[in-house]
Amino acid sequence: MIDFLLSHYEALTRSLEFLAAITGILYYKKYQRTAAKYFIFFLVFIAICESLCTYTNYVRPDGFLNFLIGTKFQKNHWFATLYWVIGAVLFYSFYFYRVLKTDLYKKIIKYISYGFLIFSSIYIACHWEKFFFQFFTVFDVLGAIIICTCSILYFIEILVSDKILEFYNSINFYISATIFIWWLIITPLSFYSVYFNYEVGKNFFDLDFVHLRWQIILFSNIFMYLTFTFAFIWCKPENN
Repeated sequence: MIDFLLSHYEALTRSLEFLAAITGILYYKKYQRTAAKYFIFFLVFIAICESLCTYTNYVRPDGFLNFLIGTKFQKNHWFATLYWVIGAVLFYSFYFYRVLKTDLYKKIIKYISYGFLIFSSIYIACHWEKFFFQFFTVFDVLGAIIICTCSILYFIEILVSDKILEFYNSINFYISATIFIWWLIITPLSFYSVYFNYEVGKNFFDLDFVHLRWQIILFSNIFMYLTFTFAFIWCKPENN
């Protein structure tokens, strides 16, 4: 079973991403007057970017993108960093800014998201060459802190309000809980990136870690995108 999942890792991941995005589109009218409409746009954007990110499959001598071999764009680190590592964190900050009602919480999210954007821009400028060939652990850690902060502030707000009575009907709750759990699971993997070797097969330790990493990410993605799909179908819209 595990071997089957690993051998179809990319197809399964893309299918789940488009499943959540398409479900969101189908239920768009249900959420068009709520902040959840932005989340639908985001899922569509991510599904498209994740598909584009696979361009590296064609950067090989017999591929139609063979002209990228030896260039800074041979790997997709730069693209993934922009749309996910940085882009997703900024989107969720924007999303929670729209969802939360407490002014203090909104200000906290506003300042930490601006701080993250400024820091990321400066850090990339100072590590320009590495930007194209590796991921930055510091972005993963800071992003996880911001996501967890946003989620916790949302949980605190619903705990002290009447929303707690019907939290199970709120799509915002499922989004918050899901990304909170996903980031807690995925972020620690960045600390072991030193063992992730593109030249897998040179030693068995690297290969074992790569398989473990793929399993963790795959099952985390299955959990995340299926939860989003369920939430679109199950939840009731909340007017903002």
